[in-house]
Amino acid sequence: MISNSLKTIFKREVKGYFSTPLGYVFIIIFLFSIGYVTFEPGRGSFFITRSADLSSFFKYIPWLFIFLVPAMAMRLWAEERRTGTIELLLTLPVSIREAVLAKFFAAWFVILLSLLGTFPMLLTVAYLGNPDWGVIFLGYLGSFLLGGAFLAIGSFFSALTKNQVISFILTVGTCYILTMAGSPPILEFLSAVFPKYVVSLFESLSMLNHFDSLSKGLLRFSDIWFYAVMMFGWLVGCGLLLKENKAN
Repeated sequence: MISNSLKTIFKREVKGYFSTPLGYVFIIIFLFSIGYVTFEPGRGSFFITRSADLSSFFKYIPWLFIFLVPAMAMRLWAEERRTGTIELLLTLPVSIREAVLAKFFAAWFVILLSLLGTFPMLLTVAYLGNPDWGVIFLGYLGSFLLGGAFLAIGSFFSALTKNQVISFILTVGTCYILTMAGSPPILEFLSAVFPKYVVSLFESLSMLNHFDSLSKGLLRFSDIWFYAVMMFGWLVGCGLLLKENKAN
């Protein structure tokens, strides 16, 4: 059962996103960027592929999220630590777990709103053809889970440092490495240095491989489990950092 403390912090955080320009700026930049790369006259654009689906849309989601999600996540805890309000928050009758989850879910909710804002694209493909709605649904599910995984990573690094710029850079770097973990050039390089089981383990951490499976309409429990474990692990790490900060 969801506690009242978690609900209160969640509502406060969501209200905070939209009482300042942050939430609006994130959504507007995302919608403008994804709309441009999806429909611009490039090789993989919607009009060049001449297919009534959103493959060109989902293709660019990971690369936009690599920069946009860390930009949102960098303020989650770094700002609280910089202004000193984290000490006040941690003295309230609320557990660190509730605080971490509430702030995470509030930011994840903004990402969800951003994805829902692409609804006109669904109308476009429905008007132009007969799309496979199952594939599209899984693509959106994969985008939502990918955004949550990047956000959890950002939460960890935001709790690690008071400097939002450092938090942003560390999050972008980590998200990029995990996204590209399954790329052939990286795997070839690792194969020359590490044993095969290490290379296989690193490849299994590829965000892009799991996202591609969902965006292509392949529903596998392993992909859902991967994102769940990824979010859980980074959020636990975030909680441990905050617990240590509270002890000090």
